[in-house]
Amino acid sequence: MEGWLRADGRKGIRNTVVVAYLVECAHFVASEIVAAFRGRDVQLIGFPGCFPNEYAARMMERLCTHPNVGAVLFVSLGCESFDKVRASAAVEGSGRPVKTLVIQKAGGTRATVKAGQDWVEGALDSIGNVPRVPMEVSDLVIGTVCGGSDGTSGISGNPAAGRAFDLLVAEGAACIFEETGELIGCEEIMAERAITPELGRILRESVQKAERYYATLGYGSFAAGNAAGGLSTIEEKSLGAYVKSGGSPISGLIKPGDVPPRGGLYLMDVVPDGDVRFGFPNISDNAEIVEMIASGAHLTLFVTGRGSVVGSAISPVIKICANPDTFRALAEDMDVNAGDIIEGRRTIDQVGREIRDFVVAVADGQQTASEGLGHREFILTYKSFDPIGPACLPRTA
Repeated sequence: MEGWLRADGRKGIRNTVVVAYLVECAHFVASEIVAAFRGRDVQLIGFPGCFPNEYAARMMERLCTHPNVGAVLFVSLGCESFDKVRASAAVEGSGRPVKTLVIQKAGGTRATVKAGQDWVEGALDSIGNVPRVPMEVSDLVIGTVCGGSDGTSGISGNPAAGRAFDLLVAEGAACIFEETGELIGCEEIMAERAITPELGRILRESVQKAERYYATLGYGSFAAGNAAGGLSTIEEKSLGAYVKSGGSPISGLIKPGDVPPRGGLYLMDVVPDGDVRFGFPNISDNAEIVEMIASGAHLTLFVTGRGSVVGSAISPVIKICANPDTFRALAEDMDVNAGDIIEGRRTIDQVGREIRDFVVAVADGQQTASEGLGHREFILTYKSFDPIGPACLPRTA
């Protein structure tokens, strides 16, 4: 493999120009800038809110300094509360080309679109000179999520993803699994895998927080489609989701935007801290993928039983289909047919090895199905998190 070397020493598997709107009022202008570069690696992300939020600001900084990103264009209306000076300084400090366009000062829609397209064209030329260097599996950060789960997810797709995680962790990669709201009932067996007793306690507390949070909201991470697909309870869904973590020791707990300091297996706590607030639940697959990317994920494994066609901006999504009937119906959108396990054609070990090998191929430049189709979904909303403590990332067992 080869990657693009960044100033902080990390290596990217893509060399993307990001166009980021800083309020919904600038969304259209930013999207018009990106539209001129269809078929080229120019991607749209953004934050729709006008009221400031530290989580969103931190996420934007992490996303725009992600190793897969080569240059950044911020698009501002001009009167929003987002701190564009801070965001620009973070990108500039990372050694990447960066520009901020303010619609209210640039002459309106047409003038800003033209200025943005001119800048992006120049940035594409500039980042073409970023050096390529050898890259190992141990340089990779890989996330995993599951969405559109059904009764097959916990039997084929998720166990195969977990087996791939075990292989990747053994090679030195950092692997991140989530969602604490889908680990309810699994906290004790998960805590037993923690490398320190203190970390085990923190893992339990993260799941207990999720359970309280969703109880207050009156709903959790269990949809009607899950039930129609054969799942009966959140505990059953949790067991299926849990197995995508594999069997490696758990090296730490992180929150969105925290980058794993070394190889190993990490749990991401995606449920907000503090009191439950309207608009803060996190049961969106794409929001979780974005949070994985903000924590440095070069790519994400996405396991689905019912079927999902989404991808993401910045980092590729590898789609693992658990259900053989779904794979036949949505083959163009899928990368790995874990349904072969259900039909007895391959074992969990064999599909896990295929996923591991596909991770390496994608890291070396092969497009995923969602990339080839042009999927670049992105969600960033309001949340609130407390910083993690030292026990979350213990140095020794």
